Amino acid sequence: MPHKPQLKIPATYMRGGTSKGVFFRLQDLPDSAQAPGEARDQLLQRIIGSPDPYGKQTDGMGGATSSTSKTVIVSKSSQPGHDVDYLFGQVSIDKPFVDWSGNCGNLSSAVGPFAIHSGLLNPDHIPENGVAVVRIWQANIGKTIIAHVPITNGQVQETGDFELDGVTFPAAEIKLEFMEPADGEGALFPTGNLVDKLELPTEIVASGELEATLINAGIPTIFVNAADLGYNGTELQEGINSDEKALAQLETLRAYGALKMGLIHSLEEAAQRQHTPKIAFVAPPKSYTACSGKNIESSDIDLNVRALSMGKLHHAMMGTAAVAIGTAAAIPGTLVNLAAGGGERNAVTFGHPSGTLTVGAEAVEKAGQWSVTKAIMSRSARVLMEGYVRVPG
Repeated sequence: MPHKPQLKIPATYMRGGTSKGVFFRLQDLPDSAQAPGEARDQLLQRIIGSPDPYGKQTDGMGGATSSTSKTVIVSKSSQPGHDVDYLFGQVSIDKPFVDWSGNCGNLSSAVGPFAIHSGLLNPDHIPENGVAVVRIWQANIGKTIIAHVPITNGQVQETGDFELDGVTFPAAEIKLEFMEPADGEGALFPTGNLVDKLELPTEIVASGELEATLINAGIPTIFVNAADLGYNGTELQEGINSDEKALAQLETLRAYGALKMGLIHSLEEAAQRQHTPKIAFVAPPKSYTACSGKNIESSDIDLNVRALSMGKLHHAMMGTAAVAIGTAAAIPGTLVNLAAGGGERNAVTFGHPSGTLTVGAEAVEKAGQWSVTKAIMSRSARVLMEGYVRVPG
């Protein structure tokens, strides 16, 4: 039986923030994968090495974690006033699907540099030395991201002394502005409330209900109090990810929150929508030792936050969830704001398993309705490898 040779597709492997992914120019994909659909999904799954019942993605580019099972497609923008369109695909590790329901805030930091490296940006927008401002259309959620990319001698500057907890080595700082970050699927607070009562099975919460802040900002996110789940907010990955019962309960809680937010029509749909919404638990500031061994003092943070991605506690913090944290912290009365001490604020520093992160947000209240004009944070990015990926035909 004859076997088809491998396809050879131009690609770039990049780190963005605390994530890694395989980046493509839309025009470089096979014709059948240049439009959304089954052909594209199957191609990206095979490139990443999914679905893999062993959970290792050995025969692909994925790294067997939610942070490293990612793909990005970039093209010249079809949107007025934008430079490039950016589409993010979260590839399931052990199941046969790609989740297109949300953005990746970490990889957002790599889109501007990739666009410049790949010749997708108008040369007139790239200074010889200085900062290139790249206007990105985030196609998953229909939002604008503005990336400020440092340029030296006409090329992206990737090396530098900016340190990001969750990334071992320093690099150049890339500032990101997430404009009007309320997620494209609905209102900032889909229920109209800053805090809701989620009705849950008693095996999840003995009282049968749990306070939650449900917010669409950066990415749809469900915030609950760590204490209500029996946590203190300083947990590290092994304390959660080794507890299968806890993970199952948190996934059930995520499904009920997604239903309350109107993101799904039945609890069963949550299994096919793993990327969104995220679930996170918050707590007042408390000292702890990060997974790197770094001591985080309570005096250095406003609150602690732990978030799950694709069913596991994240080793640091998803960039989009950081936008949700900054947005919720800026609005008095949300669980995030209350954990940080309450009151008005335009920036918050929170502790996560790998260290700390600061994110800012500009919130405005008009006629009793809250809106956020933008959220701001810094990440870093660099090219790890460029050339071609090979895919079995």
